[in-house]
Amino acid sequence: MSIAELQVYSVEEADVTGGVCVVRCVGGVARAGQVYAVGESRIGLRRIERHGRAVASFDAGHIAKVHLAGAMVALLTRGQVLTSVPPDGHSLEELEAWLATGPPLGDEPHPRTLRVLAGVRMRDERLPDGIRLRWGRVALAAAHRCARAEGGPGLLRAPELASVQVYLIQQFGPDEGGDPAVLCRELLALMDLTPEQAAAQARVWRDLPYHRIRHLRRIKSLIPWLVLVRPHLADADPSARAVDAWASVRPGLP
Repeated sequence: MSIAELQVYSVEEADVTGGVCVVRCVGGVARAGQVYAVGESRIGLRRIERHGRAVASFDAGHIAKVHLAGAMVALLTRGQVLTSVPPDGHSLEELEAWLATGPPLGDEPHPRTLRVLAGVRMRDERLPDGIRLRWGRVALAAAHRCARAEGGPGLLRAPELASVQVYLIQQFGPDEGGDPAVLCRELLALMDLTPEQAAAQARVWRDLPYHRIRHLRRIKSLIPWLVLVRPHLADADPSARAVDAWASVRPGLP
């Protein structure tokens, strides 16, 4: 991610929640959703206006009116340069607060960048468990944002979402990490074949059109995640029996 710099021309209005400034981009590309550093404080770039209309971004050499969030806006001065903070400079609290607003998918940090960042923090065993769990929830939110941003069928995006949820369940247990029964039901709902139907197609998979082979492979990619949470399911749970059936079919799938 490039680092953008904004030079303040004027503060048009400001209060304790933020304000509106006229700025010039003097480096990189400024985008709605970025966070800028002002000493130890942070200011969020929420909206950009150029020529009387909202735009998603503007680059070096151009001027825009920007709507900023943060009490520090009132203290900005003419000529002051603001520098965007890269994703690994964002604090956990800032990211949680940012996600709580339901920001547009084009806002930075972008879904894929945030997913990688949060996933690394989630797995960092040097951090306290409570912090890792919070990073895991950010990673899960980022994975959902990736699925929305990148589109494609649910079956295509499901393994990435499942990998985060399964990790949280394994590391922190069902009480903190999430409900394994709910996860299983969601994954099973994506499978539009029964285990018996999948097994029948698998026996002749070389004769199938490519899109059907690919579909079977996507189903196959979900089964390991189901197997990993199977120990957390009650034997009487219908999802448990379904997982057992899919586990027995998986070796024969292409």
